[in-house]
Amino acid sequence: MTDTTAPAHIDPTGTPVPDVPEPSDTAGTPVPATEAEPRRRLRMEGLRRAVVEAREHETYQLLVRHGAYAWGGTRVLSRRAWEARTTSMHQRMIRIAEASGNEELVRQWEQRAYAYRFARHKRRMDLLQLVLSLPKAIASALAGAAGVLLALGVLLAWYRHDLSDVLTPLNAVVEFVGWIAFLASVIFEPLLYSLPLLLLMGAWSVGRNQRTAPAWALPLDGDERDVVPDENAIMRALGKLGIAPLNAALKEGWKPRWVQPSTRSGNGWHAQLQLPEGVPVEMIADKKQILAHNLMRKPIEVWPTEPRDQAGVLDLWVADTGVLTKPVPSWPLLTEGTTDFFKGVPVALNARGEQVIGRLMAANYLIAGIMGSGKSSLVVALLLGAMLDPLVEIDVHVLAYNSDYDPMRPRLRSLVKGDDDEHVVAAMDTLRALAGEVSRRGQELERIGTDTKVTREMAERDPSMRPRIVVFDEVHELFGHKEHGKEAKELALKVTKKARKTAIMLLWITPDADAASLPRGISKTVSHRVAFAINDHQGNDAILGTGMHKNGYSATTLVAGEDVGTAMAAGFGKTPGLIRSYYVRKEAGIDEISPVVERAMVLYEGGPADAPAFAPVDHLADIAAVLGYETKMRTQDVLHGLQDLNPGEYGTWSFRNLKAVLDDAGHGEYKTGGGKMHVSLDRILDAIAARDDEPEDEDDEGGDED
Repeated sequence: MTDTTAPAHIDPTGTPVPDVPEPSDTAGTPVPATEAEPRRRLRMEGLRRAVVEAREHETYQLLVRHGAYAWGGTRVLSRRAWEARTTSMHQRMIRIAEASGNEELVRQWEQRAYAYRFARHKRRMDLLQLVLSLPKAIASALAGAAGVLLALGVLLAWYRHDLSDVLTPLNAVVEFVGWIAFLASVIFEPLLYSLPLLLLMGAWSVGRNQRTAPAWALPLDGDERDVVPDENAIMRALGKLGIAPLNAALKEGWKPRWVQPSTRSGNGWHAQLQLPEGVPVEMIADKKQILAHNLMRKPIEVWPTEPRDQAGVLDLWVADTGVLTKPVPSWPLLTEGTTDFFKGVPVALNARGEQVIGRLMAANYLIAGIMGSGKSSLVVALLLGAMLDPLVEIDVHVLAYNSDYDPMRPRLRSLVKGDDDEHVVAAMDTLRALAGEVSRRGQELERIGTDTKVTREMAERDPSMRPRIVVFDEVHELFGHKEHGKEAKELALKVTKKARKTAIMLLWITPDADAASLPRGISKTVSHRVAFAINDHQGNDAILGTGMHKNGYSATTLVAGEDVGTAMAAGFGKTPGLIRSYYVRKEAGIDEISPVVERAMVLYEGGPADAPAFAPVDHLADIAAVLGYETKMRTQDVLHGLQDLNPGEYGTWSFRNLKAVLDDAGHGEYKTGGGKMHVSLDRILDAIAARDDEPEDEDDEGGDED
């Protein structure tokens, strides 16, 4: 018998091994094994090129895009319908809340899910009862209607003496119903036939709005980014920053924990996100320009920072598109009004569009920014506001030749301009005199028997205790002077530390921000630090404080000549933030400064005030006024009361604004009556008392001196 099996090789163990057939091409011709792999690669490469070419074809993209819109829209509508009929949305929100560790939110969604299930069960039972009782009700209604019609027919037949009229009313009603049915069929039959098309168009529209098509099938001008920075938009933007540790965390399945979901706040959006391990906020802040681009914003409209009391949390503020490039409203005191040195003056708006009050009493300012960044706009607003209090005396030393302060000269006690030695000596004389003045006022406070600070009543009673403001502009010329620089730095720190409770306010202004032009520790000593456009992070931190650039509070992205009057500032609120100074104009053909100075002169010379004194809105006092004699009140009722009390200030407030004020005041969580949030009158009054008694020179420990 002949062996027809394939020949076999003998392996080293002696076991026969069948031969493997050689690969062959499509014609059946054997192909050597060395040539099979390159041919396979060529076929795969050709297939890949064919797919790429198909994707690049406009017709193919069009078909895929609109097909994906219809299919994706159907899925979205189906999911929405399912969520509307089930508790799937509630369960999803519960999982999100559990992942974020928010037990209160978990309980709220569990309660909502229970209430939904209870209401759904009740609806189903009502529907079942209706199904059971409906036939009987219909039969009863038809029988009753037929009886009425027959009764009418009997009356009609008796009146006409014709027995056939008994059914006339019933026949008339039947004919009328038939006519209505015919009319409905004529009107609604086309709609019925077109219903599938309408449903398809609706699904397509939803899919188009949600951009359910693949990215490669979108039109050339298509963009998956959303102008609204919700959680999805923020995560997409962060995922495309090119930060390796963040990308690795996303690939490993990192689930974001939203300390605060993206919510509407003022004229922008605010969110807080706990970042994964290995991704400090500094990494995000360094990519600010890319982050802004990804969120369809300019760099000035996006501010990633780290909260002072929440390490590892990204605090992201995203302004509405273009809102920070629009003109700032007119200065509130431009045409009328007086001020009180001890209450402060309006100087700017914050990023949310809220008014910023510049404190004058117990305050000192360090203001820096390169030429053309708009430093003078803030200084002018501060000084003009102070001038409208007749008690205030103002001295200005400008160690350069410029005319910024010339329009204010009539109301200034002194104005010295120039960068020669004699002008430096004049500034030194003022500094030495201030050191003596601070000591004298401190001794006077001790003699009177108070260790707090000068009050308005005290200043009105004793002219030697009247408020004083001293401005040192281009101060780098003073601190960098070869002969007087060292003494100037020592005096500056000494006076700044001790002057605040004595109603003496100092403004240090410079375009330079480095160790040579400023005393060490000056930024720790002043209460208000303002950085307009700055070239580098070293200068940024020299003004705002060490580590501020790292935490995202940086003026290095501001552009001189473009972001004029916009600055990163600390001291105006609980946390640093962006401010936009009011601009009181003085240029060719326009002079808004001189009329204010003239009004200030009338007040200074004893003339009558033209309007009630400007007073900053006191949120805590307003809350106390709304509470009245109520020991507690629901937050919603307090919010409505504030809006009725002052619609201009509180008209756009939400619960988040009220909560921010309560948190700043130390009110804390206060829930009664089934877990509902309330505001406590006692806590508000305690916060007001603590604020009024709080020493305002808490920053006086300062830094090291040269």
